[in-house]
Amino acid sequence: MFDVGFSELIVIALVALIVIGPERLPRVARTLGALLGRAQRYVNDVKADIQREVDLDELKNIQSTFQDAAKSVEQSVNQAGEELQSAGESMNQSIAGTEDGKAGPAAEVPALAVTSDDPPSASAQMDLGLVESAPAATPAAAAKT
Repeated sequence: MFDVGFSELIVIALVALIVIGPERLPRVARTLGALLGRAQRYVNDVKADIQREVDLDELKNIQSTFQDAAKSVEQSVNQAGEELQSAGESMNQSIAGTEDGKAGPAAEVPALAVTSDDPPSASAQMDLGLVESAPAATPAAAAKT
């Protein structure tokens, strides 16, 4: 902080010894040491407070960056979900159109190649829309049988 050399400190000590006197010099030195210690602690506290504020500002900037990124990801996920929803609806409409018989020969279901000797199960046939599903029995009707 100050550029004070050893020779300058000796000159200051001799002047203080002559001006203050040998009886009061130790007490003055202790008082000056205590005041300098307080000043140093105060400066360190101020530095620490400033550093905490800077760190807090940096954390707030990082937090806002992450929130912006999260919002953009959420928007893209929502947009992709809407696109999938609309694609699903258009597929449902096209399937409903083929069931009504409105579709032409291009909408026919292609034949499945079966590689095993076993016929496909009834559930697989239902999933492919090959078998008409019977209405499910109600629990009351099942209990009567």
